[in-house]
Amino acid sequence: MGLLDFLKKEKEEEKNPVLPQEIYQAAVLELKDILAPSALKITPKMVSLGNKLVRSFFVISYPRFLSEGWFAPIINLDKVFDVSIFVHPIETAKILRQFQKKVAEVESQIHLREEKGLVRDPMLDTAHGDLENLRDSLQQAQERIFDVGLYIAIYAEDENELNKVEGEIKSILDAKLVYVKPALFQQEQGFRSIIPAGLDELAVHSKLNSAPLSSLFPFTSFDLTSDKGILYGVNRHNASLVLFDRFSLENYNSVTLAKSGSGKSYATKLEILRTLMFDTDVLVIDPEKEYEFMAEATGGKYFNISLNSEHHINPFDLPVPQEDESTADILRSNIINLVGLMRIMLGGLTPEEDAIIDRAITETYALKDITPTSNWRGTEPPLLSDFELVLGGMEGGEPLVQKLSKYTRGTWAGFINRPSNVDIGHKFIVFSLRDMEDELKPVAMYIITHFIWNAVRKKLKKRLMVIDEAWWMMKSEDTASFLLSLAKRGRKYFLGLATITQDVDDFLKSPYGLPIITNSSIQVLLKQSPTAVDRLQKVFNLTDEEKYLLLESDVGEGMFFVGLKHVAIKIIASYTEDQIITSDPSQILAIRKAKAAAG
Repeated sequence: MGLLDFLKKEKEEEKNPVLPQEIYQAAVLELKDILAPSALKITPKMVSLGNKLVRSFFVISYPRFLSEGWFAPIINLDKVFDVSIFVHPIETAKILRQFQKKVAEVESQIHLREEKGLVRDPMLDTAHGDLENLRDSLQQAQERIFDVGLYIAIYAEDENELNKVEGEIKSILDAKLVYVKPALFQQEQGFRSIIPAGLDELAVHSKLNSAPLSSLFPFTSFDLTSDKGILYGVNRHNASLVLFDRFSLENYNSVTLAKSGSGKSYATKLEILRTLMFDTDVLVIDPEKEYEFMAEATGGKYFNISLNSEHHINPFDLPVPQEDESTADILRSNIINLVGLMRIMLGGLTPEEDAIIDRAITETYALKDITPTSNWRGTEPPLLSDFELVLGGMEGGEPLVQKLSKYTRGTWAGFINRPSNVDIGHKFIVFSLRDMEDELKPVAMYIITHFIWNAVRKKLKKRLMVIDEAWWMMKSEDTASFLLSLAKRGRKYFLGLATITQDVDDFLKSPYGLPIITNSSIQVLLKQSPTAVDRLQKVFNLTDEEKYLLLESDVGEGMFFVGLKHVAIKIIASYTEDQIITSDPSQILAIRKAKAAAG
């Protein structure tokens, strides 16, 4: 710039000074400045947004009938895309005048064909009937007509991916007789119609009345309401009731995953209380003595399993063979289970020790005349001390006897070295393990689950088995493996397995954790910790919104999965139910004080 030019510009600025307000407004950052991409390249078939490609489509044709939820497969598609729906109301009086003309045209074509002696055209007859019905609905204000524009924009990293997503969306819609076209040479208008600016620049409309338009509504929520079953809670999306019968599913198992204090035991006890009303026996393994009051209130039986308990279970007990089972199979299965128990009790076994234990168990049963070919009905089974004597007389058995002695003569002798005196012939049974040493809890849970399994096989009856704090069983491969076998085999004996755990990480890290989940028809996720929610998001294929819902849920809130459907749920109990099942220490103390005062 020359000197004369500079002086001339300075003189002009003196005549038209820049006001402070204009300087301030020039620096204001508006929302559109934030939303706008750094650069655009518009071509006939797509728009380049920096590193992303965008292609816009519009719907040009709908079938004669639109079913409810037809748009859900597109909405739930696991792709990056945007949808804009523009609904422009049309005056009913105006559309009725057009209808009158259209009806006259169709009637005229029908009469003309009749005069010519032609065969009746089904399409004309159908169109005439549809027009008449719609005109009646419009005149009675039951329906309205709208100009509807449905636009879809898909995003991709490159053109090949863009074409692939386009083909996927087109194939889904073509199957429903809904046809779309790309906005050729109108990609800029298509993109501006898609962004949340409320601009319908494409203006490609189809006339739809109220009923088919409602089927386009994108915010659909699943209902999990059956005509039978128990009330699990309330659907937080639409306030409908979540009613379900686990015994109507492909298997009867459930898994509940939640952090401590989120209401998982409360929800389980509520299900038990309601299940008991439907002629179902319930058996619970309770590590924290949470079900004692409930057992008393419902007339159930409560067994406190500990080293000093009067209740004992002999792991050498054998079930009575059923008509389709041989004594050899039953004995073989029980020996395998006992080898697994010894592996847990003795802290692992070498292959040589495993073989010695297997042979010793077989010989211990043989001492009581229990063999694959004998009839052991009414025969008293051996005890752990009998097994110890046999093991001590075998080559290589002495080191194992030394390890085993604490269970037969040491501090843990009163636990399992006695005949069984537990009767589970009641409708509601609870085994409490709170007073059992932590080191022995996996052993106790293994023995109790086997004892229950043997009892279940004796008589076919609808039963629910609840294992609270199941992560204890996931610590050992043998207990975790047996838990998985229960989940797989329980259906044959009309047994539903309810697995509950607060240690989600330990549960999922186990090689048996995920198979147990996949073998459960019902999954319940309540409030989660930030450390576990990412792993759950991968396992259950949760959206980010569902992930945050689990993080921010209140006590008794979460998600309820049945098959491919899932809903956000809130667990609700009546006042009477709450008094029976509550785990809140302050409530329990108040109830006990009220009972003491009344007594």
